Amino acid sequence: MREGLECPVPDRAVRVVSAGAVQTPRRQQLPFGSLQFKGTGQFGLDTARRVGWDGAVTTDTVTDVFEEHRPVLTGVAYRMLGRIADAEDVVQEAWLRWSSASREDVREPRAFLVRITTRLAVDRLRQLQSRREAYVGPWLPEPLVTDFGPAVPDTAEQAVLADSVSVAVLVVLESLSPLERAVFVLREAFGFPYGEIATTLDRTEAAVRQLAGRARRHVEERKPRYDVDPAQRRDLTERFLAAAAGGDIEELLALLAPDVRLVGDSGGKSKAPLRIIESQDKVGRFLMAVAHVPPSGMEIRFLELNGGPALLVLLDGKPDSVFQIDIRDGVIQCVYVVRNPDKLVSLDVEEPS
Repeated sequence: MREGLECPVPDRAVRVVSAGAVQTPRRQQLPFGSLQFKGTGQFGLDTARRVGWDGAVTTDTVTDVFEEHRPVLTGVAYRMLGRIADAEDVVQEAWLRWSSASREDVREPRAFLVRITTRLAVDRLRQLQSRREAYVGPWLPEPLVTDFGPAVPDTAEQAVLADSVSVAVLVVLESLSPLERAVFVLREAFGFPYGEIATTLDRTEAAVRQLAGRARRHVEERKPRYDVDPAQRRDLTERFLAAAAGGDIEELLALLAPDVRLVGDSGGKSKAPLRIIESQDKVGRFLMAVAHVPPSGMEIRFLELNGGPALLVLLDGKPDSVFQIDIRDGVIQCVYVVRNPDKLVSLDVEEPS
């Protein structure tokens, strides 16, 4: 099998303006999973449950049926679009169509709703692609709080779900066509049969199999091969923060791979590097420079985003930036920094109790 890229490179045109710095605070000891988030409850992500519904869908049950399927629809839309707001818009539009549709002949609500949502997401993605080509700097997906909890008790299944919303995978999916992406998401993340996907996309099953094969090969060729052990990622994240915030350049460099990359996403709306920074020395010195003098009112919290540990930087209680790492062979291979304020609005946090 061909080795994946060391770090996925967003396929985006870069318009160069003066690059700024992302500042990091001094380390605070906070346990993982200690946060509760406002505004995230309606954006549940549950691809494990296969919702069934017995009996006819009536006026009295139409809302209940939709809400039962909302997590699945949300999961499809987010993986298709990489933005929470766009996914929520698509799911809301699906609700409007569902609530006004004739449901007398609907025998499988899940298939009906997934079909509506997927087609809406494909249309939305086509609209967004032209805008993203003009995006200032690299594009990264919007950070998503992932806590599968009791809904997905199996750890192996949790690992599969976490991988399907990882930053590395979502960046690679950006290089697929809308139809390829839809087929890949429905097949690989949700396990939908080819026949059902064909009906959803109004294509023949043979065409869907071709799309699936092409998408799978593309993802396998470009997807980096990272270590996914949660404990190791958590440990390296904590050491990464301690070294940067503590000014320990030797320790920080020891944590970074020789060919490490730092990818920053600000959309031109805040200070961040607008080109990908490459090499152990350049990434290390950049991180040391931005962590040198943390401003007052800054704090840091650990949480799980896109299936892995992340650092949420708050300034005066408001989300300022998100740092996340990918590792391979025990060292950091890629550092992701999201500072676009439009992509941080869902991370409205409450103080841990």
